[in-house]
Amino acid sequence: MVEPPIDPIRFTRELAGIDSTTYREGPAGEFLARFLARRGWEVEKTPVPQPVESGSDDARWNVYAGREGETPDLVFSTHIDTVPPWIAPSEDDEYLYGRGVCDAKGIIAAQIAAAEALRADCYRVGLLFVSGEERDSAGAMIANLQPKGSRFLIDGEPTDNRLALASKGTLRVTLRATGKMAHSAYPELGDSAVHKLVQALSNVLALALPVADDVGPSTLNIGLIQGGRAPNVIADHADAQIAVRLVGDSAPVRAAILEAAAGLAEVDFTLEIPFVRLRAVEGIPTMIARFTTDIPKLTNWGEPLLLGPGSIHVAHTPHEKVAKQELLEAVELYVRVARQLLG
Repeated sequence: MVEPPIDPIRFTRELAGIDSTTYREGPAGEFLARFLARRGWEVEKTPVPQPVESGSDDARWNVYAGREGETPDLVFSTHIDTVPPWIAPSEDDEYLYGRGVCDAKGIIAAQIAAAEALRADCYRVGLLFVSGEERDSAGAMIANLQPKGSRFLIDGEPTDNRLALASKGTLRVTLRATGKMAHSAYPELGDSAVHKLVQALSNVLALALPVADDVGPSTLNIGLIQGGRAPNVIADHADAQIAVRLVGDSAPVRAAILEAAAGLAEVDFTLEIPFVRLRAVEGIPTMIARFTTDIPKLTNWGEPLLLGPGSIHVAHTPHEKVAKQELLEAVELYVRVARQLLG
C-alpha cells in the first residue's frame, strides 16, 4: 500500500506532542524511526550515550533514513531534542504553538515532505535527525563518525525560510574564584571569592570583542553566577558561566578573557563550536544566523547550508510558534534548493 503524502502541519503537531527535551529524545526518535520505515525508508538508529549530568540511562537516538545501498547526494538534517520545559502543542487557524514547533519539529516535518518529493523524482537524498543539539551536539559528533558520502548537507534551524550566509560560533567559559571564609564583621581575616569573581566579571564585561563587518559583533552573556555561604560569611568559593557568540577565531577572545581574570579567577573553556561561513543559492533570500548549529560537528556530511521555517526570536521562549503557511512554503523551498544544488 502506498502511503499518502505527508501533511507537514499534522505531523508537526503530532511530533510536538512528544516530550523530547534534551536527554529525553528516546520516544521521539523511536516515533520517527517507525514512521519513516512505514513509508519505505531504510532506517538506522544509532545510540547516543547519556552524559553523567543527565542522571538518566534512558535510550536516545540518532535516526538516519535513506534508500538501502544508495549513497545520497544530499542529506537533510536537524535535531530531535528541544530546550525545556516541554509545552504541549496547540493551534489556531494561522499558527502552531508549543515546544519545538519551530525548533525543530516543524523543520523535521518539512524536511521529510521535501525528501519524499525529491525521492519520487529519483533524486538520491537522505534524512539525518540527531539528539543533543541544544546542549553539546553529542548526536552530531557521533553521526560525523558515520557519514554516508553525501555532497551536500542542508541543516534545519529557524531562519525565516532564508539561507544563512554565516552562523556564529559559541565559546562557553567557566570562571572559578576561591577565597577564605571568615566572619563578615572581620573581612580582613578572610578573602572573598565573590568579590574576586565580581571584579573578574567586570573586567570581562569591559572587553572590546571582535567584530566582523559583514556579520556583526561578537556578543557575551554571563548566564549563571553562584557562590558563597551566607550574607554574614566571607565567601570561600564562587563561579560564573559565560557564553560568547563568536564571529571568527576564538584565540583572541580566549586570550582577552584569561587576561581579564588573571589573579582573580581560574578560567575553564568548556565548549567551543566554531564560527562558519556558508554558501548562497541564486534567488533565495539570505540572513546571518547569530546562533550556533550542529553544522561545525557534521563536517563529513558534505558542503553545509542552513535553512528552515520559523523565527529564532520565539524559539526557546514560552511563546514558540510557527505559521502553518510558512511550514508549507519550507517544503517547496527545500525542494527548490536541492534541485538547484543537484542540477
